[in-house]
Amino acid sequence: MLRSQHFDNATLMCLASYASVLTAFVLIAAKLIAWYLSDSISILASLIDSSLDLLASLVNLLAIRHALQPADKEHRFGHGKAEPLAAVGQSMFIAGSACMLLFQASGRLVNPQPLTAGIELGVAVMLFSMMATVGLLLLQRFVIKKTKSSAIRADSLHYQSDLLVNFSVIIALLLTQFGLIWFDPLMAVFIAVYVLFSAWKILRDAVDLLMDHEISDAERQQITELVLKHPQVKGMHDLRTRRSGTTVFIQLHLELDAAFTLQQAHDISDQVNQEIHTLFDEAEVIIHQDPIIVGN
Repeated sequence: MLRSQHFDNATLMCLASYASVLTAFVLIAAKLIAWYLSDSISILASLIDSSLDLLASLVNLLAIRHALQPADKEHRFGHGKAEPLAAVGQSMFIAGSACMLLFQASGRLVNPQPLTAGIELGVAVMLFSMMATVGLLLLQRFVIKKTKSSAIRADSLHYQSDLLVNFSVIIALLLTQFGLIWFDPLMAVFIAVYVLFSAWKILRDAVDLLMDHEISDAERQQITELVLKHPQVKGMHDLRTRRSGTTVFIQLHLELDAAFTLQQAHDISDQVNQEIHTLFDEAEVIIHQDPIIVGN
């Protein structure tokens, strides 16, 4: 059953990755035309953002394909760390694009230029981009819920920012028709700052995974409560957890009656192991049994 679940997760993650790449290709083509006709710096900002989305999505796709490879002799714990490594790369790409955009937008703020054509097309392209992005985000949200993939979550974060970016571009284009030509580069600056913030969040989460950060307190509490519910478990300690790719690694010490035979302790540990697997689609659980003296 676990192998079947792994296959399902792998299929979903690959599907989301291919959808992300395809969406980025389509949006780049549409925004390139709109920028060429309008010469809007805010559309250029959105175009740069989508170009980086494409690059990040391609890195994601390669990383996920590598991360989903089964464990081998050289990588006994699998290849799950490829995902946060890809997320680190994404954050660097995104931050670089934001800095370049800040440089271009600041120049246009000093010397603002009116937009003479292509405004209606620009608005239409941004609306189309928002609809396409919403469709992709709905798919990614479903995949993240099922797989807990850090790479898909990172990909989803900057596509979420795209919604705000595209909406901001629409506002900027509309305001330029009323003579507020400085609003176009100002919006580009706002977009760049927001993209930098998104890059920081992606980098922070990826580093947590690379440094084997504990899973959330809520998940750890769920594990503790589930283990202590077993009627023959007297206690537990030294719970240690980490996440790698779609797999959660869990270690704990189980306190059992010293009068139990080795077989009884083994059976109880197996039961606890199976209960923990109900919390996570994929988990590697290591349980150490500690004998304790129970009453007189």
